Amino acid sequence: MLGGDWRRPARGRSVELAAEPGTVVEDVETGWVGAVVRVEKAGGIHVVHLEDRHGRTRGFRLGPGFLVDGSPVTLTPPKAADAARMAAARAAASRTASGSRAVTGQRAKVASGSRIFVEGKHDAELVEKVWGADLRVEGVVVEMLDGVDDLAGAIHDFAPTAGRRMGVLVDHLVPGTKEWRVVEQARAVKPYAEHVLVVGHPYVDVWQSVKPSRLGMDAWPVIPRGTSWKVGIAAHLGWPHSTQRDLAMAWRQILSSVQTYADLEPELLGRVEELIDFVTAS
Repeated sequence: MLGGDWRRPARGRSVELAAEPGTVVEDVETGWVGAVVRVEKAGGIHVVHLEDRHGRTRGFRLGPGFLVDGSPVTLTPPKAADAARMAAARAAASRTASGSRAVTGQRAKVASGSRIFVEGKHDAELVEKVWGADLRVEGVVVEMLDGVDDLAGAIHDFAPTAGRRMGVLVDHLVPGTKEWRVVEQARAVKPYAEHVLVVGHPYVDVWQSVKPSRLGMDAWPVIPRGTSWKVGIAAHLGWPHSTQRDLAMAWRQILSSVQTYADLEPELLGRVEELIDFVTAS
C-alpha cells in the first residue's frame, strides 16, 4: 500500500507556471481570483499583480500558493520577460564601449599607416578604454605626443600623406589660449596640411571630459590659479594628492568610473569620432 506517491496532496503537487499576462489564478491564502496583468521586481522580490473581474488590482509575492482550475501552481517570472532580458543582454554584449556594433571572429589586422596622436598617457588610456575595440578593428594605433608645444615638429617628423593620415587630439583647445596658437600654426604646415586633422576639446585636462556625476559631483570644481589643477581636483574629492603616485591613483579611480561612451562629455566624443573617421577614410 506504500507503493506510488502516497504522500501526494489531495489537489496534487504544485507545478511551475509562467505568470504570463492574462493567466487567471487564485491566491490560496486570501481567495483572490484574478488575471495576471504584470510582474515586477520590488524590494528584491518578484511581485505579480492580479486584476479581478471588477477591475481591482492586488499584488502578491511570486512563487507558490496559487491555484489554477483547482490545481496548485508555483508562479514563475513570465518567459516573455526573460526573453526580453536576454535580448537586452545580448544587445549590450554586441556593442563596444563606444556604442559601435562589436565585430567578432576577425583576424588580427596589420596596423595601418595612419595614426591618432594624443597629448599624454591619460588621454591615451581613456581613448583605449572607450574606442580601443573599434581602433583595433581598423588597425589604427594611438600614440602620445607628450604635449603639443612642438606640434609642427611632430607633423614634420611623421610626414603624413594621403594614405598615411595624422589625427591629433588636443586638450584645452579654446580661442586665445597657447594651445590655440600652437594648433593654428601646425594646421598650416606644408606640404602636409591636407593630410592632418587637429581637433580639441575645451577641458583643462582629459580628466574633465568624464561626466562629474560619475564621481558624485554636480560639476567639476574651479581650481584657483597657482594650484595644480590635478592636485586641486584630487584634494576636492578627498583623495591623497601630495605625490605623483597619488595623482596616478586619482586618475585610476576616475578612469574606473568610465564604462562606455555615455560616461563622457559630448565635446570629447564628437572630436574622437571625427578623428577616427578622418584616419580611416578611404
